[in-house]
Amino acid sequence: MRALDRKLFRDLWHLRGQVLAIAAVIMGGVATMVMSLSTYDSLVTTRDRFYSEYRFAEVFASLKRAPDPVAERLTALPGVERLETRVRAGVKLEVAGFSDPITGLLLSLPDVGAPQLNALHLKRGRMVQPWSTDEVVLSDTFADAHRFQPGDRLAAIINGKRKTLTVVGVAVSPEYVYQIAPGAMFPDFKRYGVLWMGRNALAAAYDMQGGFNQVSLTLARDAHEQDVIDRVDAILAPYGGTGAYGRRDQFSNRFLTEELKQLRTMATVFPAIFLGVAAFLLNVVLSRLIALQRDQIATLKAFGYSYLAIGVHYVKLVLLMVLLGVAAGIALGTWFGQGLSHVYTETTFRFPYLDFRLSAGIILIALAVSSLAAVSGTLLSVARAVRLPPAEGMRPEMPETYRTTLIERIGLQRWFSAPTRMILRHIERRPLKSLLTVLGIACACGLMMVGNYQNGAIDFMVDVQFRQASREDLGLTFIEPTSGRALHELAALPGVDFVEGFRDVPAILRFGHYHYRAALFGIQPEGQLHRSLDAQLKPVALKPGGVVLTDHLANRILHVKPGDMLTVEVLEGRRPVLQVPVLGITQQYLGVSAYMQQDSLNALMREGGTVSGAYLAVKPGTEAALYARLHERPRVLGMVANVAAIQSFYATIGEFILFYNLVATVLAGAIGFGVVYNSARIALSERGRELASLRVLGFTRGEIAYILLGELALLTLAAIPVGFLVGVGLVGILVVAFRSELYRLPLILTPENYAMGASVVIVSALLSGLLLWFRLGRLDLVAVLKTRE
Repeated sequence: MRALDRKLFRDLWHLRGQVLAIAAVIMGGVATMVMSLSTYDSLVTTRDRFYSEYRFAEVFASLKRAPDPVAERLTALPGVERLETRVRAGVKLEVAGFSDPITGLLLSLPDVGAPQLNALHLKRGRMVQPWSTDEVVLSDTFADAHRFQPGDRLAAIINGKRKTLTVVGVAVSPEYVYQIAPGAMFPDFKRYGVLWMGRNALAAAYDMQGGFNQVSLTLARDAHEQDVIDRVDAILAPYGGTGAYGRRDQFSNRFLTEELKQLRTMATVFPAIFLGVAAFLLNVVLSRLIALQRDQIATLKAFGYSYLAIGVHYVKLVLLMVLLGVAAGIALGTWFGQGLSHVYTETTFRFPYLDFRLSAGIILIALAVSSLAAVSGTLLSVARAVRLPPAEGMRPEMPETYRTTLIERIGLQRWFSAPTRMILRHIERRPLKSLLTVLGIACACGLMMVGNYQNGAIDFMVDVQFRQASREDLGLTFIEPTSGRALHELAALPGVDFVEGFRDVPAILRFGHYHYRAALFGIQPEGQLHRSLDAQLKPVALKPGGVVLTDHLANRILHVKPGDMLTVEVLEGRRPVLQVPVLGITQQYLGVSAYMQQDSLNALMREGGTVSGAYLAVKPGTEAALYARLHERPRVLGMVANVAAIQSFYATIGEFILFYNLVATVLAGAIGFGVVYNSARIALSERGRELASLRVLGFTRGEIAYILLGELALLTLAAIPVGFLVGVGLVGILVVAFRSELYRLPLILTPENYAMGASVVIVSALLSGLLLWFRLGRLDLVAVLKTRE
């Protein structure tokens, strides 16, 4: 082994504490990137494989009822490769021991042969027997939530009649990876389920024998999706078609795509912030660390080593530190990535399997960024050191120019002790090093705020959405639009305090070449239960004759402003095409919506006081009895309780965000401690000779500890407010980046966020100070006495 290589390993052992701290900084940045990108790649790969293997359709259409021969006309359309029809119906379910309202979706399976499209992956049990009348296959989310096994039974209200069904299998479908009840915003596995039943039995229950009410198809290789959709709509229009749509607008796939977009943003922005900050801190720490080796560099020059050999030696030194941090980051990030992927698949998406992937590209990016930051800081310091003549480099670094400090010039020195003046002099006479220390600690504080930020943001979003905007206790949807007289019947039910009706109409909103498939909501102009809020979160009184859009829908999707005319293509009834002015833009953090006065929407649809559902305020303690009464009403299809909606949010989106937040907080804490500890150790190395000299001159260990640790404390305290500004800036980047149809993060920083950032920095400083106290007792006083200066 060459002499320089032996020196390399001795240096690594001698600097082991700082090496581990530097590795912790690298590990935090790399682990964040590996976790995020591996999770995203794994979920995308799993989705694509699942869609392909189980023949997920590419175009879908729903209608009232069409006879089977219509399917032959659809199959003959140009561009259609494979087509399948089926019967679909909403049902209410009853599970023994569970009193909350449960809704479900019944889908038919062919009585002969397997489905051509949207095939099922059986997790346990079997498929329904041909021509069976009471057998069903359950979606795995609903089955797992209620612990159903093959052979168990449950009751369903099918077309107004109660029927007992036998569970024969539990399955996953590519069509329902993301399962949401009508009127809900997030999955609720206990209160909504998908069931598959033999076609003959389901058709008989809904008078669909010889007919169908839903179509799925795939496209030929060279087909144009919109052309096929237009042809399908033309054929199905006389049969009550509500508009065909592509896979992009399919409910489950749409939410899945949006969630993956959010994850991709998170996998880009979070690692960029963490790895970028870690790279900056690494550059600062290593440049100062290598600068301390100036006497060794000079000695190597004196022994005849070339600039290249010295540079390569120190590059190898820092690359070994980088490799240690990257290896730990990859291992930890892979572990966290697997955990995050399972959180997704257990709480939000249901795949039959998970193809976890860690691509070589992720590892190379992590290694390249960390190495570049480390090597650049190293080479700059080595270059400065090798420019010195060997004799000068082997001497201690000349002290900075000694002149009176600002404190002394304004005459305040008499208020400070000699050690305190020494602290202030050192900070003022080395402004760049002091500034870099402050910035390093401030970045660590800012990262902690980023990692901990989403807790308060989630609580704020829930409060705005479910306590200020949607204040109802219970939301009802009817099987089909009905007369407003139904609201009086609901108001007369025991336990109901107040009722507000609403009308929602499926539509395509267009402005220029932008379009969006959504529901147009008709609500009360000054509703008490369901309200639209402005940017200051004040209720907006809807004006008649126009539409009010939520901010993300208006600004990011349709690109409209108040005063523009919006084209509304209604997908219900006569399917009119309307021109409606945009009257305003409101604030909404969860989902996107388009609102009108209910009377205005009824007028545009040329109908009376028709409602699609109702919002109810319920007296506490009467919920169970009210649920039972509503369950008996055949017109009520779905019920969503506000409390259940909040629980489902925290159980799905909230759990994922909180898991990510926990991991980010841990990694940010590792970076924070690594930065503070390295800053303290480097300060000790830089001033070790000076502090030992003071000990020789009679200063006590406590006095020299005060000089060193006092400077660290002063810089740490100065860094905390700067760290707050860094944290606000980094959170602002997240808020801008995290905008999707599902949710937008508010720029909300609570006192807890600031306290967490400051606490981690202060605790790291205290721990570092404790470690330095022990090292101060081992200063080499004999070496100082031997120094010729």
